[in-house]
Amino acid sequence: MGLMSNAETIFAIEPPVAILTFNRPEARNAMTWAMYDSLMAACEQVDADPQVRVFILRGAGGKAFVSGTDISQFQAFREPKDAIEYEKKIGVVLGRLERVAKPTITQIEGFATGAGCGIVATCDLSVATTESAIGIPIARTLGNCASSGTFARIVNLIGPARAKEMIFTGRLVPAPEARAIGLINRVVPKESIESEVMTLARDIAANAPLTIRATKEMTRRLMDARHPAQGDSDLIEMCYMSADFKEGVSSFLAKRKPQWTGA
Repeated sequence: MGLMSNAETIFAIEPPVAILTFNRPEARNAMTWAMYDSLMAACEQVDADPQVRVFILRGAGGKAFVSGTDISQFQAFREPKDAIEYEKKIGVVLGRLERVAKPTITQIEGFATGAGCGIVATCDLSVATTESAIGIPIARTLGNCASSGTFARIVNLIGPARAKEMIFTGRLVPAPEARAIGLINRVVPKESIESEVMTLARDIAANAPLTIRATKEMTRRLMDARHPAQGDSDLIEMCYMSADFKEGVSSFLAKRKPQWTGA
């Protein structure tokens, strides 16, 4: 078994699978900049290792897959470029994850919110426990916005009307409903999720690698054609430089309800 770990992520290769575990259970696996870098590094290693046929992503602790980006990091945002560079970085990370040549599976236990939902939407397949929930609740928590790439992936999965409803309301979608609308693939009991994910991964790994690679790349190209890239810097600046976003961050960290003004 190949193993590469740090304080916040654990990356292991157990042919034919590679497993990345987001390892901040005390913070519901909220993503730090270092964790995003580790995700990028894991993608590189997965593509470089011919023994790896499937890449599994999961969260430690059983209460969350990933609960978004660590909000405390947003306190340093002062200028439009801070927000634009942040979303650009997320776009680079998710873009690299999307281009991994091997099938990717998210193993969802508990919440997958914000950037966690973005990771789920980027990966090929997702398996969740019956108690899990997924969504992007920023309209009722932070008052920021996600990049056009993240929104496009969600729209590709569930359509524009459902995507807008999910974002507008800030509601977290329970796993059975998320499966019904196409946001995730399977829902299984909590006690069996690890074995279910591993069985799925091994079933995929036993099949023709080039057929799988071509199918994945063709799907990516079709989805790109449906949503041509457009600039989103103006929208990111509008949200992240607002008084509402400052209020959202401070209220989140203070564990109080935000007071929105629309400014």
